[in-house]
Amino acid sequence: MRKRILQWLFWLSISVAAVLVIYKVYLNFFENDFGAEHAIQVESIESLLRDRSQFRFAVIGNITNSVGIFERKIIPRLNAQDYDFVVSAGNAVSSGGEDKYRAVYRTLSRLQMPYLLTFGPLEESRIGGFRFYDHFGPYHYSFTAGNSRWIFLDSTGTTDFGWQMRWLDEELRNSQDQNIFVFSANPLYPVDESGLFRIGGDYLFDSSVRPGITQMLEMAQVDAVFSTILPVFDLQEHNETDYVVTGGAGGFVLNNDRSRHHYVSVRVDGNQITIQERQLDIGQHPFWRSLESLWFFIHSLFYVGYLNFILLVSLFVAAAIWLHRQIFEDRDYYPDFDIDPDVLADTPLRVSMFTNNYLPFIGGVPISIDRLHQGLQAAGHQVQIVAPRYRNSPASESGVLRLPSLLPFGHQKEFRLANIFLPRLFRQVRQFKPDVIHVHHPFWLGRAGLVIGRILGAPVVYTYHTRLEHYAHYVPLPTPLFRNLISHTLVKRFANLCDAVIVPTSSAEEYLRIIGVKSPIFVQPTGIEYQRFSEHDNSAAARLKKELNLSDEKVLISISRLSREKNIDFMLEGLAQLKSRCDQSFRLLLIGDGHDRQRLSARIESLGLKQHVTLIGSVPPDQIASYCQLGDLFVFASRSETQGMVVLEAMAAGMPVVVVRSSGIDDIVQQGVNGFKTGPSLTAWTEKVELLLGNSEQRHKMAQEAQSFAASYDTGAFSQSVSRIYRYVVVARERRHSRAGD
Repeated sequence: MRKRILQWLFWLSISVAAVLVIYKVYLNFFENDFGAEHAIQVESIESLLRDRSQFRFAVIGNITNSVGIFERKIIPRLNAQDYDFVVSAGNAVSSGGEDKYRAVYRTLSRLQMPYLLTFGPLEESRIGGFRFYDHFGPYHYSFTAGNSRWIFLDSTGTTDFGWQMRWLDEELRNSQDQNIFVFSANPLYPVDESGLFRIGGDYLFDSSVRPGITQMLEMAQVDAVFSTILPVFDLQEHNETDYVVTGGAGGFVLNNDRSRHHYVSVRVDGNQITIQERQLDIGQHPFWRSLESLWFFIHSLFYVGYLNFILLVSLFVAAAIWLHRQIFEDRDYYPDFDIDPDVLADTPLRVSMFTNNYLPFIGGVPISIDRLHQGLQAAGHQVQIVAPRYRNSPASESGVLRLPSLLPFGHQKEFRLANIFLPRLFRQVRQFKPDVIHVHHPFWLGRAGLVIGRILGAPVVYTYHTRLEHYAHYVPLPTPLFRNLISHTLVKRFANLCDAVIVPTSSAEEYLRIIGVKSPIFVQPTGIEYQRFSEHDNSAAARLKKELNLSDEKVLISISRLSREKNIDFMLEGLAQLKSRCDQSFRLLLIGDGHDRQRLSARIESLGLKQHVTLIGSVPPDQIASYCQLGDLFVFASRSETQGMVVLEAMAAGMPVVVVRSSGIDDIVQQGVNGFKTGPSLTAWTEKVELLLGNSEQRHKMAQEAQSFAASYDTGAFSQSVSRIYRYVVVARERRHSRAGD
């Protein structure tokens, strides 16, 4: 059933795209263009009224491209009542765009009589002035027909008001006509706004010239002045001149006694002029008005060159392509079991790794890459690492291609943005002739690795190390935008361009599948140096204990970069609660550095934890095991980890752990066996820490379980598993090429 519906949608999209193309061809080749339209209409009016002193015309205001009211309701009445011509008092278009002008021309063409437009604010908007001039004529103009003169003013200010007043004065002085009618989109006298949305005086003609114009009109005994803007009918008399406001020809009205759909009928019999409102006993339901607006928006797209038209057709074509893929393309949701990576089991591989940070920068990703590097080399593979150059980088490193940085940033400028535009980057990677390119970030050097892999025809493997959404505070974009959209989209698109993705935990795999990653995903936890962490060096531990002035207190260990995404404030607040409720003395050794060090130091002091928390700072990777061997308990609160390698290392050192539940960590902490994981509750987290500090028997039992669990994550098994993934993508690439050759 679902497939049948998609098939219908596919053919519907194709049909709509075809109809749009045909309709566009029709509009371009069969619908006439128009220009200087007022010259044609004035000539028709002059011909109609020649030698006549009796005639009727209608005045309409605020059409605003209305199809439902003006085109379908008012135009048929005007055609049926034998008016000689129609005048718009302004705001005939909903904006001054080309599409709106062409649409209103199409609508006015349905009138069976001549028509004229007054230049108003909506005609002028969106740089609409030049379109009005091109399609209809000047903004202010006048003509004589029959026994009357019609004068049209530009109330928008597009034409200088001083010039207009001089022109108007000459027109009025030289007029010998029996009747004079003036049109100004903006009213010249205030209107009673009761029952309307109050808009103040903004609807009136410019206040600096309004008194002069009204005085001029009334001295010349102008018969009537017609305006619009407001959605009402209003008739005032000032010094025997009628001032009419009409705004009900299709635009928004309130449908009450003052604001309703209408037009104005003007009958001229010699010098007798009758002005009457013609009410329409109709309204338009908001639903139909919304539907009309939607249709008009779509319809008007055809009048704006080719850009919007191409975009619209492209939208339907894209929908059709997507539907075609969903319906007609066969997809295999299972792995290709014909791919046997073991056929290359005895073949050493050449692997290029691209990373945005690497040793001597201390962090989980650099340490993980270094361990993989060592493990692969021990297995006989050749490895090339492409990484930024740091101030304290070794002068010469075997197998490491260092790139100078374009921009250092972060605390003490520890992050380096490598120069990926150097020609030698591509040249040296090509000379290395990698069988596989392994990228560790979905941007910058990771993206460079992907591009080079495509050029060289080498498969690309991506390791998902980092939950980018937790790093929104580093990005110069609105935080919700990056956290909720950009970060997930970046990971998804990059992962789908790679031949395979490595994730450290099953929860990370689930996340990637949820956001739409289709590439093969391999769950492969990062390896740890289990032996180094599990073997105790008593002399080193004693020396450290003395340096840190540790006595009989219980030692808590935490290893983390000092930055916001690591949730260290949560941990400090928990320890403040622990201090007030626990008799057991304790000391937290917080290992790591970062841009938040100064703020966290002040926070420790404000919470009264100066005697309980020591900021150790950055520690070389080969010394971290010695610190871990001092600890009785490992505590952690970060929710941004994909695995939490430091948690595994703490377990290898024989420490149970208390963590905040999150993806990655949740996979390696067995509740009540090798540690405790809590929700983001200070009370729950603190209670578990207090429990293990106060119960030595349970702590020792869980420590043994933790160490036993960590043994299965040794580096040797890690590098072997990753090399098998490399062989998989190499064989898969060769298989695809052989199929393409067939």
